[in-house]
Amino acid sequence: MFEDYAKIKIKAGDGGDGAVAFHREKYVASGGPDGGDGGRGGNIVFKADDNLSTLADFRYKRKYSAPKGENGRGGRCNGKHADDLVIRVPRGTVIKDAETGRLMADISGDEPVVVAKGGKGGWGNTHFATPTRQTPRFAKLGMPGEEYEVQLELKLLADVGLVGFPNVGKSTLVSVVSEAKPIIANYHFTTITPVLGVVRFGEGESCVMADIPGLIEGAWEDKGLGHRFLRHVERCRMLVHIVDVAGSEGRDPKEDFRIINEELKKFNEELAQRPMIVAGNKCDLATDEQIEDFRKFVEDQGYKFFPIMAAIRYEVDPLLDCIREQLSKLPPVKRFEPEAAPVVEVDKSRKNEVTVTNHDGVFFVEGEWLVRIMNSVNFDDYESLQYFQRVLLNAGVIDALYDAGVQEGDTVSIYDFEFEFID
Repeated sequence: MFEDYAKIKIKAGDGGDGAVAFHREKYVASGGPDGGDGGRGGNIVFKADDNLSTLADFRYKRKYSAPKGENGRGGRCNGKHADDLVIRVPRGTVIKDAETGRLMADISGDEPVVVAKGGKGGWGNTHFATPTRQTPRFAKLGMPGEEYEVQLELKLLADVGLVGFPNVGKSTLVSVVSEAKPIIANYHFTTITPVLGVVRFGEGESCVMADIPGLIEGAWEDKGLGHRFLRHVERCRMLVHIVDVAGSEGRDPKEDFRIINEELKKFNEELAQRPMIVAGNKCDLATDEQIEDFRKFVEDQGYKFFPIMAAIRYEVDPLLDCIREQLSKLPPVKRFEPEAAPVVEVDKSRKNEVTVTNHDGVFFVEGEWLVRIMNSVNFDDYESLQYFQRVLLNAGVIDALYDAGVQEGDTVSIYDFEFEFID
């Protein structure tokens, strides 16, 4: 099955923790702190792999986590940086933030792209030594790695996209001008997956043509095969609109042409501006009057028209010559530029937000940021406790306790740490 959409969770590695250590060496008195820093966590990296053609692998594995950085050690030994986790995807995969829809990366080139950065390693106690704090017994924890739920969308890299109603001859055309072998039959939606074919114009000249599964009215609202495959024409440098000029299935060719153009426009306004030429297929079933009437209708709108019979390759070469000429004037296949992460205004009043509740004279203090701070404090060390006290004071925790009515001698509980409040 052709899978061109997937949603996965990615988690970059956390940074390693800094070390609390002191130099121990014979004949060296008071060696001082020598705890090393933690290593950086592994990044989540996406890379194009031409051996992959669908996103089917992501049906079975939906969570990807990079390794954590190594913790620091004594002797000023820093922890080792963790290896990056490389996720291989088909060329042309677009990565978006599932929550916001922000485009994070377009994996169309050969270069790997970092989508989630690993956390920085924490500082060892060496960094906290001062003339007045010569034996710091605390270090910093590593920072957490970035974590996202992302959606992967495969948008085929093709120069020319064939669009039109079902059963108008798109698959037949791509089969006679390239080595592609799509399924061809006389019923609607024979093609249910996009088919790529390489069209060779001559020595050293070629293009990639995409047979896009047939569209119907309301495709942009997900009717029929829906917009699931419309995304594959977004990159195409130009479009070839194929119409059953004979109306062999009882439809009006002019109405078909209008409907498909409207669907492209509703899906993506840019597609309406994409260079397009029109091929009127099944001319053997149409009268000269029908062909000329449709030619006038198309050319009056500024499009070039080519009557063809794709099944026997009748008049297909002039169409290919026009495609070749048009492509020589057009820019390369479109690549999507990543969108910058939105700038989040930090609400300083909530940055160190805490909740204080009074239960029978015991004041319980809670706050997510406090957990990380407490994990880095050595409560058996006086200087480390002083550092913790300054954090509580500067972050407004003491003020929050006063607002809650704390009195001298009351018990304050911050998770698993309890102390008697002294005014």
